[in-house]
Amino acid sequence: MAAPRDVVQRVQELRRLIEYHNYKYYVEDNPEISDLEYDRLVEELKRLEEQYPELVTPDSPTQKVGGQPVGYLPTVIHDPPMLSMDNTYNQGELREFDARVRRMLNGEPVEYTVELKIDGVALAVTYENGVLVRGATRGDGTRGDDVTHNVKTIKDLPLRLLGDDAPPLIEIRGEAYMRNSDLAAVNEEQRRLGQREFANPRNAVGGSIKLLDPRICARRRIRFFAHGLGKCEGIDFRTELEFLRWVRAHGVPVVPVDGPFSSIDQVIQRCDAWQDEIPNLDFEVDGFVVKVNDFSQRERLGATSKAPRWMIAYKIEKWEAVTQIKNIRVQVGKTGILTPVADLEPVEIAGTTVSRVSLHNADEIERKDIRIGDWVVVEKAGKVIPHVVRVLKERRTGEEKKFVFPDRCPVCGGPVARDEGGVYIRCLNPACPAKLKQRIRYFAHRDAMDIQGLGEKLIDQLVDKGLVDSIADLYNLRLPELVKLERMGAKSATNLLNEIEKSKQRGLDRLLTGLAIPHVGRHIAEVLAQRFRTMDRLMNASLAELESIPEIGPIIAASVYEWFRDEENRALVEELKRLGVDMEYRGSEEAAAPGELPLAGKTFVVTGTMKNYTRSEIQELIKRHGGRVASSVSRNTDYVVVGENPGSKLDRARELGIPTISEEELEQMIRAGTAAASG
Repeated sequence: MAAPRDVVQRVQELRRLIEYHNYKYYVEDNPEISDLEYDRLVEELKRLEEQYPELVTPDSPTQKVGGQPVGYLPTVIHDPPMLSMDNTYNQGELREFDARVRRMLNGEPVEYTVELKIDGVALAVTYENGVLVRGATRGDGTRGDDVTHNVKTIKDLPLRLLGDDAPPLIEIRGEAYMRNSDLAAVNEEQRRLGQREFANPRNAVGGSIKLLDPRICARRRIRFFAHGLGKCEGIDFRTELEFLRWVRAHGVPVVPVDGPFSSIDQVIQRCDAWQDEIPNLDFEVDGFVVKVNDFSQRERLGATSKAPRWMIAYKIEKWEAVTQIKNIRVQVGKTGILTPVADLEPVEIAGTTVSRVSLHNADEIERKDIRIGDWVVVEKAGKVIPHVVRVLKERRTGEEKKFVFPDRCPVCGGPVARDEGGVYIRCLNPACPAKLKQRIRYFAHRDAMDIQGLGEKLIDQLVDKGLVDSIADLYNLRLPELVKLERMGAKSATNLLNEIEKSKQRGLDRLLTGLAIPHVGRHIAEVLAQRFRTMDRLMNASLAELESIPEIGPIIAASVYEWFRDEENRALVEELKRLGVDMEYRGSEEAAAPGELPLAGKTFVVTGTMKNYTRSEIQELIKRHGGRVASSVSRNTDYVVVGENPGSKLDRARELGIPTISEEELEQMIRAGTAAASG
């Protein structure tokens, strides 16, 4: 019996909903429904397809898992070949790459993209009329293995592309990878089955993607990032970024990427900034890939027999060492966060001796199954601080001890609690001396109140001897008290008191930084100070006022609002005011109120080379006069400031109808707004 029309419509609707929620979960990382609600949609679809088998199609979400094992892996010919790429570990060779590209293009303007180089397994995934028909490994670049049966189990790869505009054929190339957190779960299953554990995520993916039984691969939690275009028919892309935007909009996750950048200096700056964030990622990264953005320029640059001339891998030189964890202890931070730290058998990595390393939080210890006495691989990549990569469990003797996270503060003995929905555990005692010491260190930091001479050992003495019970007590210190401290003579004490007195004039933005309001660092402190100008205005701002500031999202706004609703915090501010600490913003020459700043409420994007400003100077000019600077053009952009040799941001502005202005017109806008405010 044929399926009733309402059942057919419901099946179609369920597939659409499931595909949509897969996109929100895997691509945007912004789920709209709970796992339970999602599972109910899938179960309903399964039930209807079992009842009406004729409705089952190859691209149905129910076909992700459960295929039968294959007998062998057929060979796939790659057209065009999946070439490898040249790589470098130093900036000099990266600049040589840039010079070579520009020379071959006869000096015409070039834009680059920068993407994270995922340490995974290369795949080519082919869609015909929007339906996934083939997945293949890179192999030797010319021939790879057909692993379609396993590729179809990758949760974040849609079996059918979203939308109704899929071309007849498109091959999306990318990287199959596994999250570090998922590796822990996979290895737990390996142990349970008495099978060998995987040494790292890449090995796990490589060993899984070629399995003959897709049911096993489906349990391995493999994911996919798109980063390149193979064979394509029926659609043309002008640039890398245009292609990646299209791919993402059609349901395929895209590798973290940034750009376009018009100079190699900007590329290097982006890589340097990204490098510091790598330890916080839940997947392995071994460098960055720099690509010419324009596809027509790529065609003219061509390739050698081994690698394209339009791309290069800028790899991170990693240094690793094996050492033993002697102990795990807990430190208490300025906001009360309890951070576990491993004391190591000292080991030299990249020319420095490493004797301790942060383990970040209790969940990290559990995820990696780190124990006291374990032998571990510690890595130091580039400028990044050392971190534990993995535990060498094969070296365990049975003498290792599991670390039990304390249920009381290790310093004051006060109660602790986990953040709601978070990973951090905090001491709840407002009088905890460890929290006070860390707050004072933060308050005295050069980015905050810049009190030179107020070092860690001196702070310990001030708190331990009861001379300082709050930040405000710093301004009540007297010479006779200080000279009695260890290693504190009259001259040193006098210099410290002078530094403390000078700190009163740092201004509102530096004070806000020093108060250690959760989620408020140097930049957000300046945004708040520039917007409200005085502490009184900020203290009495409503939640709606805070949320209306473009760079202040709802989380930061709530944090600031709640901090100033706390009576102890308000009392601290009032005491600092009484002691003569400056509570006004001094970062701008204009004395205008927030709403009177000439660029207030406007969002700007800058593209191209300016005549009279560097990129950072013109961005600072915009911010100083109340404007907000964004990195990409969107419908929320008010103006795009255009210089010489503008990039694709100008095209995007024209596409969206965003007004474009020159730097001279920007200056005129500032002068006109300032004159109107003063007259």
